Amino acid sequence: MSDETWDLVVIGGGPAGSAAALAARRARPDARVLLLDRAEFPRDKACGDGIAAHGRDELAKLGVPDLIADYTATDKLSVVSPGGVTVSATAARPNHVVPRKVFDARLVDAARAAGVQVRRHRVREVTPAGDTVMVDGMAARAVVAADGANSTVRRLLGVPAPKQKHVAIAVRGYADIPPGSERADGAQFIAMQKAGWPAYAWSFPIGDGTANVGFGMLLPRLHAAGGPGKEVLHGRLAELLPDLPARDLLAHHLPLSPGRPRVPGRGRVLLAGDAAGLINPLTGEGIYYALVSGRVAGTAAVRVRSNPLGAYKAGLRQSLGEHLRTTDVLARAAQSTRFLDAAIATAKRRTDVFNLLVDVGLGAGTVPLPLAWAVVRAWARGGR
Repeated sequence: MSDETWDLVVIGGGPAGSAAALAARRARPDARVLLLDRAEFPRDKACGDGIAAHGRDELAKLGVPDLIADYTATDKLSVVSPGGVTVSATAARPNHVVPRKVFDARLVDAARAAGVQVRRHRVREVTPAGDTVMVDGMAARAVVAADGANSTVRRLLGVPAPKQKHVAIAVRGYADIPPGSERADGAQFIAMQKAGWPAYAWSFPIGDGTANVGFGMLLPRLHAAGGPGKEVLHGRLAELLPDLPARDLLAHHLPLSPGRPRVPGRGRVLLAGDAAGLINPLTGEGIYYALVSGRVAGTAAVRVRSNPLGAYKAGLRQSLGEHLRTTDVLARAAQSTRFLDAAIATAKRRTDVFNLLVDVGLGAGTVPLPLAWAVVRAWARGGR
């Protein structure tokens, strides 16, 4: 392995890593791209499994538009605010729910089919060496690190971990949907909880009679809740979704994105997805950010020889900059449950506001000033 030189080494085979590998090969079909992951695929990954229409747009850009076409789509969404305001509406574009065990394996297979070399390997050393980076003895002209929230590469580079106030923790499982249950309509369901806010439970039907279910909250709120974390998370999930007893429960950390994320890398090493702290602070959605950041990183890594990190930063600003500033402002406002009650009440009356909330929470949407004022006025009226 020490004699090999690669145009790009990607570390991590999740959505961000596979997107980087696919994008690199599309940008430069002659590029030598190596994808490393410590796991054998297919493998499970704790996640809400939701893939919104915005994520499907990214799949199309990567050349795999039909990757999840065989899964049932739903355009129904119900949200309950912390104060009990409920909106049930039809989204402008449908969403999918695909278990990560399936989704990630399909992306890795697509990368392999595109000419990417895929190997099972646990990375232990990443060392900059002039115009190359050494990865366990292999030379790479650039590296994309997409090795998750607890990124080994981020630690090796000396990039600080996210502050606890920007970290959430969630527990995810699967449940059978009882016939005749109110969850049997195929709608995605989010139930926000006032206690320990921000916190919410979800039920995302897969289309086969089962649903991905879970509960998440900010890590400092969990510490303040008292009692073992597992007991709190499992207990609140059961409390909010009593008709959907969960199995296969797994917990995972979510490094939420602040309005201005830290520098996403060092030198010729680019951080993408969860490793870069790119998770929507309003919803915890990370697959869309992973696909976008992976695509931008993979393209920059093989097209810009002199300064791939600079090109990557510019690409992220263009793709997500205004959106991330929007989510940061809204996340601060959403610390008030009254603000969320007002936003959901407004979305209940106005389809454009409902669709905007979906775009901001699941894609790269921003908030036009007139709509922002509509929510502010509702907030001033006490959320009505």
